[in-house]
Amino acid sequence: MRVLVQITHPAHVHFFRPYVELAPELGHTVRVLALEKEMSLELLDAYGIDYETACEPAERDLFRVRDQLRLTRATYRAAREFDPDVLTAIGGTSIAHVSTLVRGRSVVFYDTEHATLQNTVTYPFADRICTPTCYSEEIGSNHVRYPGYQELAYLHPARFTPESSIREEAGLGPNERFVVLRLIGWDAVHDVGGRGFDDVTDVVDALESTGVRVCITAESSLPPSLHDRRLSVPPHRVHHLLAEADAFIGESPTMATESAVLGTPAIFVSSLRLGYIDELEDEYGLVSSFAGPESQSTALSHTLSILEDYDRSTWASRRQQLLDDKTDTTAVLVDQLEVAGVLARNA
Repeated sequence: MRVLVQITHPAHVHFFRPYVELAPELGHTVRVLALEKEMSLELLDAYGIDYETACEPAERDLFRVRDQLRLTRATYRAAREFDPDVLTAIGGTSIAHVSTLVRGRSVVFYDTEHATLQNTVTYPFADRICTPTCYSEEIGSNHVRYPGYQELAYLHPARFTPESSIREEAGLGPNERFVVLRLIGWDAVHDVGGRGFDDVTDVVDALESTGVRVCITAESSLPPSLHDRRLSVPPHRVHHLLAEADAFIGESPTMATESAVLGTPAIFVSSLRLGYIDELEDEYGLVSSFAGPESQSTALSHTLSILEDYDRSTWASRRQQLLDDKTDTTAVLVDQLEVAGVLARNA
């Protein structure tokens, strides 16, 4: 089976990596088409994944009409040349559209309900749309729900083993307590209209007053006074750091979920609402989300209370309950690709 994998964001590299590595033993021939966005190509290189670049970097937001048309054109050219049985992506606007013009079937994974414009122009054209069971919208007959999260494609125990050696790589002591702080840029299509922290310096000061170290990962520039807190480990190693952290606090729902499925308490500060964040909070107690005018202060108070009464076994138990309920998302991906491949070959 021939599969065209499209990468339009660094997180998509993590999602598809286990499948790409597994593909040869499945008898799948894979071509990876990557948009040169943020650290996507750096991650592909770090993982040793061969790829071709889709088009020039998007100037701002991937869903700007001009950039979307350029990406769709590049995807169409790649599909005509490669002749895939299946095209797959996260979000998947261009692969859904291109699949209507070639013989291959499209398999789209997504988990973001509030990306309404993107979803409106994608879902009607996709052959299969795969979402977590907690996705709050009904899509239609092409909707496949699975008991998991996108992050379990690469952080399920079958796919990931944390390495404590990351502490030395990050300049952390063997028993040093630390918190990972994530700041996003708020310019992606799925982040439009959202907001998070008001003053990151105040956040860092409050956390450091407890004696913990703060490691910052940020999409944009930091105040000069915080430059020395920026995370120094390579992007492909950051999940090992999340697994070791005492807590995560940040504006990224993806990193909040990554932390949660690794058993690290996650504090999510954002005005955006997502089905999977709600489930991780309400069903498993692994995420605490905060929104509104006092979100920064209430989130900080909650984080400080977690750090004060921290018991790793409590969070490990909550994680185990989650893992008992959820599946390896890479296995779901493989199953859906193979079903779509059969449909394409029998068409």
